[in-house]
Amino acid sequence: MSSTPSSGPSLREIGRDAVRARITEVALDLFAERGFDEVTVEQIAAAAGMSGRTFHRYFPAKEDVVVGEPAPLGEFVRDALTARPRDEPVWESLRISFESVVASHSAHSFVADDRGKLARRVLDSTASLRARNLEKHMLWASMLTPLVTERLDGEDTALRAEIIVQSALACFDVALTTWADADDDTTVAELLERSFAALRPEV
Repeated sequence: MSSTPSSGPSLREIGRDAVRARITEVALDLFAERGFDEVTVEQIAAAAGMSGRTFHRYFPAKEDVVVGEPAPLGEFVRDALTARPRDEPVWESLRISFESVVASHSAHSFVADDRGKLARRVLDSTASLRARNLEKHMLWASMLTPLVTERLDGEDTALRAEIIVQSALACFDVALTTWADADDDTTVAELLERSFAALRPEV
């Protein structure tokens, strides 16, 4: 007899996003209980009622359950920055662009309720996930730095742009980590504003 409950919708019926959400929920519970490195894809898949092959249709690796797909979000920030007025201070444009990704992806695991906080705590406590997050930073920086370079005048524009973008990414990460560790209702958007304000340069 199958151990899978017969009631409720099937994987096909509930749709791709719902399946991804289910996998994420199950995986985060296992990571919190056993530690990220101690949990295998097969264990996640079994707990979610699917095969390992089915798991990989939704996530290339277990790291992606926590970190997500960096390219689409990076493209969102890039497009938001492109849309900002050319005469707006660069730092302000970056802040608004990062705030826009938080506002528009409020249901995403990295900015949503206690599940999002748990995902961030798992990321911050796991070396391989911190490394994957650094890869995300590098990808986003490659998208944003050329746009910032175009908006700067004077000497060393490429160097200055790289510093500005990396500082903005650091503000984003600090806001997320602070939010995940907080036990109050402070939002990511509020912490992002405070983080950017702490480093607001005249650029």
